[in-house]
Amino acid sequence: MFKNQRTIVKVIGLEKSFHLRKVLHNLHFEINNGDRIGLAGYNGTGKTTLANLIFGKITPDKGLIEKSRDLRMGYLSQSIDYEVSHFQQSIAEVEEHELFQYASRLGLKRVYDWKEERLSHLSGGEKLKLALSMVWASKPDFLILDEPTNHLDFTGIEWLISELEKFSGSVLIISHDRHFLDKTVNRIFELENSKIQFYNGNYSDYREEKQQNLANQRHQYDVQQRQIEKIESQMEQLKTWSEKAHRDSTKQGSASERRQIGFKEYHRVKAKKLDNQVKSKMKRLQNELDKHKVEKPREEAAVRFQFDNHGKRGKRIIEAKKLAKGFADRILFQDSQFYINHGEIIGLFGENGCGKTTLIKMILGDDLSFDGELWKSDSVKIAYLSQDVADLPADKTAIEALGFTDRESILKARTMLANLGLKEQLITKPIGTLSLGERTRVKLVDMLMKDYDVLILDEPTNHLDLPSREQLEQTLGEFTGTIITVSHDHYFLNKLCDRLLVFENQQIRRVEMKPEEYLNKDVKSGDSSEEALLIIENKIALILGELSLINQKDPKYHQLDAEFNELLKQKRNLKG
Repeated sequence: MFKNQRTIVKVIGLEKSFHLRKVLHNLHFEINNGDRIGLAGYNGTGKTTLANLIFGKITPDKGLIEKSRDLRMGYLSQSIDYEVSHFQQSIAEVEEHELFQYASRLGLKRVYDWKEERLSHLSGGEKLKLALSMVWASKPDFLILDEPTNHLDFTGIEWLISELEKFSGSVLIISHDRHFLDKTVNRIFELENSKIQFYNGNYSDYREEKQQNLANQRHQYDVQQRQIEKIESQMEQLKTWSEKAHRDSTKQGSASERRQIGFKEYHRVKAKKLDNQVKSKMKRLQNELDKHKVEKPREEAAVRFQFDNHGKRGKRIIEAKKLAKGFADRILFQDSQFYINHGEIIGLFGENGCGKTTLIKMILGDDLSFDGELWKSDSVKIAYLSQDVADLPADKTAIEALGFTDRESILKARTMLANLGLKEQLITKPIGTLSLGERTRVKLVDMLMKDYDVLILDEPTNHLDLPSREQLEQTLGEFTGTIITVSHDHYFLNKLCDRLLVFENQQIRRVEMKPEEYLNKDVKSGDSSEEALLIIENKIALILGELSLINQKDPKYHQLDAEFNELLKQKRNLKG
């Protein structure tokens, strides 16, 4: 078995291109037994492509991937748009007892009783939990996890961190969750400009080292540019003198000068000498650049979102009375009453599978099979960013998919796509070649280009890298219309929302407080231990969200980390 070997995967000269766009170029690296690797890089740099190559989903254009014999690999795909048949097939292939045990620990109860209809109405989080359960039940030696915390609620994130701590094999993780990477990896592989760089330590260590490297490179680049300018200035002066010497060598001169022997020869020799000096300096400069050229450092991406919306706040736009929704074998919610006013930022708050995405479909008019009343104003214009970004036409370019035909709209869309990091070479390629993060940006541009009153955002930060997440938070805070958002990124939710629609005890109710206030409300003495446990778990999730966006050296990090450990202790005590 491979566990007695140190190297389990060896990559030699790996290359991959899509539609003439080189994604990976001449990669060489090894993955050793026990490695905990975080695969970092901007959206579209080839992280998922590399994961697919290692797993064997796709083949390289060039190079080799050598794996230990009998290596069992478990792969959690980034896209969780699994079909019912995928789950049914996987359930048949793995140890059912193991699968149901893992699913139960993730909060999915009685999976063995789930019928096809139940599997057909899974939320994004339930799909991910079931997929994670199947990966773990397959007993892998090497795990590849592509964005494993997307759609995952607080229970799932805590379970995953705990399981990875106990896992004895190797792990390759693609994630934009800073705290999750800090807790789970000890090496970082960074993809940038089709090449790979290696860093020791967790994500915070990598960011600190990278920033220091960038600062050093920027300094060396500036020093070299000044040296180049100095040499080029000297060469310009020599060229000026040389040109004058050439002119003097062709002049006839005065009568007395003509009597001087060698007048023309003197200036010809002088011109040639100056020419040689110029050539010598040029050669020295070129040799120096060939040996020690410092590339201009790539600056951090500056992402800009911009909405143009003006409207009166306070007008009621959505109202529910005795709203109920269920399927054949379960009730999502019943007897629910709430309202939403124009200009409010509302967070939908609850565990995976409680009905958040279903309510969104009901508001959009895509699901009309419910009881009770759900009224919405006819005058509102709604934009919807779904969890699934795989619904764009794979064979069309970004501009074609957006459907713009007039020159002004196309130019505006191109500018917005460029501001979001999609340069010309990407927006002219088929959408099928873009990463999920890049596809999310295409859908965001569709929202940006139109004057909407209401934005419905289902896990909007999924697939976005950190610069884009932070800029999106800032911009949404400036939006004057209504925002209804589902997010398991509690930091994101707490930063934006000042009121909630809470899903609990099979009801939806409006709560006039921020997520942090709701999670920290006092537990009444009459509350059951189950309710107290739910509140503690929500507090844990909120702290995880905050920790994911601050550096370990931040003074607040240690305070939050201490609170996190204390809450874990309280949770263990409640569970007995």
